[in-house]
Amino acid sequence: MNSSQILEIAQRTVRLEAEALAALIPGLNNDFVQAVNAVKETPGRLVVSGIGKSAIVAQKIVATLNSTGTPSLYMHAADAIHGDLGMIQRHDIVMIVSKSGESPEIKYLVPLIKGFGNKLLAMVGNTQSFLAKQADFVLNTTVSKEACPNNLAPTSSTTAQMVMGDALAVCLMELSGFNGQDFARFHPGGNLGKRLYMRVRDLYTSNERPLVKPGAQLKETILSISKSRLGITVVCGADNSVLGVVTDGDLRRMLEQNQSLTEVSAADIMTVSPKTIGPDELAVNALETLKRHDITQLVVVEENNRYLGVLHLHDLIKEGLL
Repeated sequence: MNSSQILEIAQRTVRLEAEALAALIPGLNNDFVQAVNAVKETPGRLVVSGIGKSAIVAQKIVATLNSTGTPSLYMHAADAIHGDLGMIQRHDIVMIVSKSGESPEIKYLVPLIKGFGNKLLAMVGNTQSFLAKQADFVLNTTVSKEACPNNLAPTSSTTAQMVMGDALAVCLMELSGFNGQDFARFHPGGNLGKRLYMRVRDLYTSNERPLVKPGAQLKETILSISKSRLGITVVCGADNSVLGVVTDGDLRRMLEQNQSLTEVSAADIMTVSPKTIGPDELAVNALETLKRHDITQLVVVEENNRYLGVLHLHDLIKEGLL
């Protein structure tokens, strides 16, 4: 098989699955609306179950729901009938994910759930199936064809289930007013957590605090830049307010102009009105500022432009924010 044939197969797969997803839209009906409202209003949780590949999709749906503010539990359909039914509480809603809606485990499980009195939500690819007919609400994930060339392996059908789960989660997010701060509370770890929580004050305080006065001579200015290893020193007034900065670039430009070096002071070569940021700003906002202005340092200031320190691009890289 040559490369063009491989690409043709890949393109066909993507196209078939995309067509399957587009076909879900007309099936979003009042059952979907009622299901969303039922999950939103219940004082219990959404328990999601399935068998085979659908069980794996169910786990992903549960993960998405939990991380976006809808309390959820995963229950494997086979394990349910061997003790895991005990996780279902009185006010919980149970959602079973299935392509056929006719699996033996599901046929065994559904009457038990109905006997408990819990509402049953079916995410199913066959609206005439046993599962669909027993459910209080049906989310239709019917696909005309699997992307599998034998029309057997769950491909388009599992993609449809994943997207329907996302549609459910996003609707519930918006109904509950789940916002960025809520998201941050549920995602405190890893790079995502850092993006949501880490602030400038968490980074710059470990750096040197290079500083010179306006009248500092060239040698003192160069030593201040070298000592900090930040490529910058900050020029401050008597009240510690930021007047400007001198960077490696400022020094190079001065030398290119062939100025007399004996009388040069920091005030003569500094860049006035440097880019600054407050200590309580999110680190990702600092990163956006650096990118927007194509610079590598930000001067950290408090109220009245008082100098606190320097944040360098490397601080952000080290934390995995870039």
